[in-house]
Amino acid sequence: MKIAIVGTGYVGLVTGTCFAEMGTEVCCIDVNEEKIARLKEGIIPIYEPGLEDMVHRNQQAGRLQFGTRLVDYLDDTEVLFCAVGTPPDEDGSADLQYVLDVARTVGRHMNKYLLIVTKSTVPVGTSHKIRAAIQEELDKRGVQIPFDVASNPEFLKEGAAIKDFMSPDRVVVGVESERARELMSRLYRPFLLNNFRVIFMDVPSAEMTKYAANAMLATRISFMNDIANLCEIIGADVNMVRKGIGSDNRIGNRFLYPGCGYGGSCFPKDVKALIHTGKSNHYRMRILEAVEQVNEIQKSILFHKLSDYFGGDIKGKHIAIWGLAFKPETDDMREAPSVVLIEKLLEAGCTISAYDPIATEEAQHKLGNRITYAKDIYDAADDADALMLITEWKEFRMPSWNVVKKLMKTPLVLDGRNIYDSKEVEEYGFEYHCIGK
Repeated sequence: MKIAIVGTGYVGLVTGTCFAEMGTEVCCIDVNEEKIARLKEGIIPIYEPGLEDMVHRNQQAGRLQFGTRLVDYLDDTEVLFCAVGTPPDEDGSADLQYVLDVARTVGRHMNKYLLIVTKSTVPVGTSHKIRAAIQEELDKRGVQIPFDVASNPEFLKEGAAIKDFMSPDRVVVGVESERARELMSRLYRPFLLNNFRVIFMDVPSAEMTKYAANAMLATRISFMNDIANLCEIIGADVNMVRKGIGSDNRIGNRFLYPGCGYGGSCFPKDVKALIHTGKSNHYRMRILEAVEQVNEIQKSILFHKLSDYFGGDIKGKHIAIWGLAFKPETDDMREAPSVVLIEKLLEAGCTISAYDPIATEEAQHKLGNRITYAKDIYDAADDADALMLITEWKEFRMPSWNVVKKLMKTPLVLDGRNIYDSKEVEEYGFEYHCIGK
């Protein structure tokens, strides 16, 4: 089977590479000529563990190609995945211009049956717009060519995307015809030989499933952050509370970790989009509005802890930050709590030295030279009035606290992910503050 994937961002590149790994002939297409040229040279635009080696292996085997013109590959393609960006507009709605551009290109140039699969996260009803855009172009040409539109939302975790794709816990597919169902079954069967966990449904339900899943996970995070903040006020320990409720099998223990807010390319965008979809249909998503509000407030919680510690006078304080990416094992800084925190610290007159194992280059694009980029965790802590842990990278878990203590001006640790043992850190002479305790 030959497939094409339009869009070589996080979703498109991982999807194309993993399909190629299973023997499918794949062409990944992007209008960004510089990006495609670099991919052809083996230069990967994103960081994802294991992805670079897999791309190189499948390029060398001839299963994975890169191109800039969709029209050059349409005649040989059986399934076309659309994985272009759907950035949020100012009102929170998803911008579908790139998705519809792909649809119009397909309608202008297709010559045989094609299954068009939406991999991008799109609002419910987008498949109808895609179908209409393709049909309009076919009508202009005066031709009748059968095609199907399907929805196959991705549920990849950044930092574990290859494992998620190669061994999925489920694959959600929305289809409109038996032909489309058969094609998608053929495509995913190699991944699910022992347990065929493809869940077929109608297309609108598949589109909604993606948003609902991310909104639920975001809700659990904001719920625990709200509980954590109340725990601090009343003297409870959120870590104990989390264990207590997580042991209930109706609740489970996933996504019950309090912290300094969620970020990334999915949760913030998808929550906003679902709120907007509700408004567009005269329905208010009250829970998700609260989820978003709690998360935005939570991104500033370490700033307020720092300000309280110094009695509101933090101008001129030098702050060490460990972690810039929105989560470990990625360089993604979209909606990262670190960005909100750093902006508030700079506005308050602080200086900042930050270290991240992977995301430094991305941080330089976002923050420029307004902060100092350290070479390691100890370089960041040098002469600092406070140390803030933002991203729970593994290499941050067991620092030499004796060394950190000697380097810092003020022995203050603000743990935004609750990864340290308070007694241990305090035994080294630090004042330690975390979330919800």
